[in-house]
Amino acid sequence: MDLNKALIIGRLTRDPESRTTPNGANVCSFSIATNYVYTSAAGQKVEQVEYHNIIAWRKLGEIAQQYLKKGSRVYIEGRIQTRSWDAKDGSKKNRTEIVLDNMIMLDSKGIGGSARSAKNESSEAPSDDLISSADLPTVNQEQQPSDSEEITVEDIPF
Repeated sequence: MDLNKALIIGRLTRDPESRTTPNGANVCSFSIATNYVYTSAAGQKVEQVEYHNIIAWRKLGEIAQQYLKKGSRVYIEGRIQTRSWDAKDGSKKNRTEIVLDNMIMLDSKGIGGSARSAKNESSEAPSDDLISSADLPTVNQEQQPSDSEEITVEDIPF
């Protein structure tokens, strides 16, 4: 059995762009940046950024276009694919992208906060895929580390 699965949490680097194929299918594309921070041998913090091209089809593409914007934090699941084509100058071009299967919007809305989840379905999915903050487990703000804090092994309770 083979597995081709990508799981990413990151922020959009640009607003989603939608278009329609000649067959009438909606396709939306956007880019997500993820970062990795580590301490070098010299003791300096180093941040490494990766950029991921995302493709969302049909209803999931419509949802991404409607709700996501540059800077939005999102969790995505999908499969990796590489496309190849010949450029006008005769050179061979490649593009690796993630075809979206599932998405959870992680930005909070207002004080209560909310998360939205959407799955790529071949049929028109009803809006019951959306979940509210009432469905999510609650965490005390004091227990939650801020984005700027670094978690060490001593902080893990087990």
